[in-house]
Amino acid sequence: MQKSWWKILGAVLVIYSTIAGLLLGVPHLDILNETIRNLYFHVPMWLAMIVLFSISVFYSIKFLWKGNELDDLKAVESVNVGIIFSVLGLVTGAIWAKYTWGQFWSFDVKQNFTAIAILLYFAYLVLRNSIDEEQKRAKISAIYNIFAFPMMVVLIMVLPRLQSSLHPGNGGNPGFNSYDLDSRMRAVLYPAFIGWSIIGYWIYTIRFRIRSIEHQTN
Repeated sequence: MQKSWWKILGAVLVIYSTIAGLLLGVPHLDILNETIRNLYFHVPMWLAMIVLFSISVFYSIKFLWKGNELDDLKAVESVNVGIIFSVLGLVTGAIWAKYTWGQFWSFDVKQNFTAIAILLYFAYLVLRNSIDEEQKRAKISAIYNIFAFPMMVVLIMVLPRLQSSLHPGNGGNPGFNSYDLDSRMRAVLYPAFIGWSIIGYWIYTIRFRIRSIEHQTN
């Protein structure tokens, strides 16, 4: 139980934020209306993704420093789980866009740059699978990963703010912190951030344990 408390916490926070996100009251905003509830699911997916990609780049740096093959496994498995959350972020965003902007994909600058950022990590996996020799694969993919992370941050968080965008908080549009993100929403959104990040980390640890067992048996 002592080792599993954080898993229980993550599960409880996700269950709470899901139920509360669907049932508790929300501000009535023009255009958004009830779709603002998607904030509880869409944004936490991105935060969990960033947490997992951060873990990945940390272990890529550690691998280049110490050469431990387990660090390479940790790096790739955190990317694998991070990509899952990035796809969930895109899907929830597309659904939200359909009901607020009129179409699933409007080629908004935020959507485009986010898609490019995710493709960087798909390319990381393709690169790994294209190299047979283990040490060479680990070193090259670690170097790629170290450069991919800041590029992802720039694509998602910096460039969209410099251009016109429909997305809140970008291109001159006010973010949710600027209007009507009241205490009711914060009481759900912040636990969702923590809960989904923990769940993402939990999935990553499971995948890593499986890969490390496979690595030992080979």
